Amino acid sequence: KNTLQQCVTFIKFTEFTSKEILNKVHPYKKIIPEKLYDDTIKYFLDNPNNKPEPKLIKSIKNIDSIIITTQHAELISKWIDGLEITDELKNSYEFKLILRGTRDGFTAEQFHEICDNRSRTVTIIKVKGSSEILGGYNPIEWKSRNNINNYHGTTKDSFIFSFMNKESIIDHIISRIENENCAINYWHQLGPSFGEGDLQIYGNVSFKK
Repeated sequence: KNTLQQCVTFIKFTEFTSKEILNKVHPYKKIIPEKLYDDTIKYFLDNPNNKPEPKLIKSIKNIDSIIITTQHAELISKWIDGLEITDELKNSYEFKLILRGTRDGFTAEQFHEICDNRSRTVTIIKVKGSSEILGGYNPIEWKSRNNINNYHGTTKDSFIFSFMNKESIIDHIISRIENENCAINYWHQLGPSFGEGDLQIYGNVSFKK
């Protein structure tokens, strides 16, 4: 039941016909979040002769990624807004590819050359020999520092996450910040790095605590 409830929020009920709502949705009322079900019924009561209106539901545009899908991107967008998987996405985000390791390289030097001074970035990592996906969100700018006493960026809005595979968003973990003073690691010999060793990239190897 819990697994099905997590999937339900991604169904675009307003693209259904009234008959489909009656025959295909109503029988499963118990597993649909109450607010979502009530809003759907109100929509069809207010529009008895409705036709599907896809624009009523905000969605993520196609993304240039060989690792994640638009479903992953939509859930990450919810996390950026502080929402849960069952919440409705309030804002529509556009994901633009900045760096691709297989194209631009995996070195720390290349990462900082391309990504330094850029903010609101999402890092996506495919674990070698596995279907697992790791990643992190950094709302502040990336920097390159070699001062051992001052190499962390401060924010309370960053987070790291994982998905068990690229085919589903169900098996996921999100970890939000605990120590905001050590949220982002700017050490010049590292690629994108979060926390105090929670998720770090050394060259072409990833380490996850």
